[in-house]
Amino acid sequence: MILIYNHNSAAATKNLSYHQFLTIVQEDKITQINIIPSSTVIEFKGKYKDGGQTYNFTAKIPNNDAMATEIMEKVKDIEAITITNPYDTTWVDILINVGQWVILAGLFIWMLSRLNNGNSKAMEFGNSRARLQSDTKIRFDDVAGCDEEKEEMQELIQYLRSPKKFSRMGARIPKGILMVGAPGTGKTLLAKAVAGEADVPFYSISGSDFVEMFVGVGASRVRDMFKKAKQTSPSMIFIDEIDAVGRQRGAGMGGGHDEREQTLNQLLVEMDGIGDNEGIVIIAATNRPDVLDPALLRPGRFDRTITVNLPDKKGRQEILAVHARNKKIGQDIDMEALARRTQGFSGADLENVLNEAAILAVRAEKNEIGMEELDEAIDRVMAGPSKKSRKYTEKEKRLIAYHEVGHALIGLLNENASDIQKITIIPRGNAGGYTLFTPKEELILRTKTDLLASIASFLGGRAAEEVVFNEISTGASQDIQEATRIAREMVMTFGMSELGPIQYDSGSSAVFLGRDYNTQRMYSAETATEIDRVVREIIESARSQCIKLVKAHRELLDILAERLLNQETLVFDEIQEIYKEYQAKTAKKTTKRKSTSKK
Repeated sequence: MILIYNHNSAAATKNLSYHQFLTIVQEDKITQINIIPSSTVIEFKGKYKDGGQTYNFTAKIPNNDAMATEIMEKVKDIEAITITNPYDTTWVDILINVGQWVILAGLFIWMLSRLNNGNSKAMEFGNSRARLQSDTKIRFDDVAGCDEEKEEMQELIQYLRSPKKFSRMGARIPKGILMVGAPGTGKTLLAKAVAGEADVPFYSISGSDFVEMFVGVGASRVRDMFKKAKQTSPSMIFIDEIDAVGRQRGAGMGGGHDEREQTLNQLLVEMDGIGDNEGIVIIAATNRPDVLDPALLRPGRFDRTITVNLPDKKGRQEILAVHARNKKIGQDIDMEALARRTQGFSGADLENVLNEAAILAVRAEKNEIGMEELDEAIDRVMAGPSKKSRKYTEKEKRLIAYHEVGHALIGLLNENASDIQKITIIPRGNAGGYTLFTPKEELILRTKTDLLASIASFLGGRAAEEVVFNEISTGASQDIQEATRIAREMVMTFGMSELGPIQYDSGSSAVFLGRDYNTQRMYSAETATEIDRVVREIIESARSQCIKLVKAHRELLDILAERLLNQETLVFDEIQEIYKEYQAKTAKKTTKRKSTSKK
């Protein structure tokens, strides 16, 4: 820019020869002149007019007495005349002359630094991708529903705060802790709470961050991660979804994955290299412990495995209370009732329920979250938003109503079945309606009677279709699938059949590619035939039982179906009220029949 400016300035100025300069002086065309004398030449700069236009000019003449005297005599009468000492310089001149070179040097240095940064980024390809969080604000008060898990973590907090106390006692704290549980149970949240309580640097990374296309990069990142953790000791490393890098070696189709296996090998070496009390604790989380390499789980690496289960009723109530802190909940909301209705929900599901309820309250322009919003939010989390625009024919609507009431009827009449919390024929997702069951008590173990009652409850809808319409529909497909799954588990896994206490199933809930495909079936073809026969007998027995109950209590089935057709939704209290009225009415008929027979 400076060069362009100087070039343009020079182009706008005329360099006059001696004779040209002398001519405009003699013709009195000069309007402004600046004389800059030196020992050898005299430089003249200024402006002159020619033909009505003003021009800038510059001219130089030798500094001898004759010429200088002649010119000075001719220009002395010009009003705008100045004389400048060429040896006087101002700060502006210095800045202009030096500044341009400083700017050029600065640009050059900046370009070199950019090139160096590019090279350093390339060299950082093998550095750890672990994110350091040194001010974690999550505490144990923010984690609910896992009291036993928090107790297991207390000693880790004490160790991270004062490792020397354990070394003096000769105790070795577990180097690694593996947290296992279903998605959404709070494994990551619990790990953050440990770092927050201990107030130590918290390195968080996912197992997939180690694996790259280039062999050796993952191992380099593992080394760098442990190096940084040791520099900030005491600290904590959290590896989420460790099954992405810790899968069993040599179990892939075709031999394995070389990069992932090298990364796992380096992880095993680094965990062995940590001193007994160097102040580093490794916590990993996964929901697939069955695919992890056995070397990763041995003592000295991941010494302790903590199972984070789905919360029970008390835990769900505490989780709802934690997530309701920043929400405007109505005073009449019963958290215990909500916890009872949300059996099987994880902590993430419960947080989503309250969030959906808050969104619905905003949509309805309400000042607080009511039971209506919470009820709709639970349904949304379970089955998706309602599809009110979907239109049924009267025949379809009636069939769906009897189908759902058939499930509820079996649940009411079978004392071992679960309670019916809700029946609805409002379509959600792919379902035309659904019936919500919740167990009377939350049990750790389920008996054979309980499982048979569950199968009967699933088949109640199909039985109602057969009895009322003498027809069957595709609406029972998912019910049949669940009933068949339970029956097959009873025979193959739990040993609850005439085939005896023998496990025919491998016990793998999900296929591990390359390992489970090579597993051979451990029973003969004749045994497979027997398994199919026993499963069929269990299903047929439950179906026959359902048909008998539906026929025997057809009046109750019709009452519930008509009420459901009018209201589209029945809740627990309404169902119990109808059932008690039916029981009272049936008891009166029985008493009247007995008195008539005596007469």
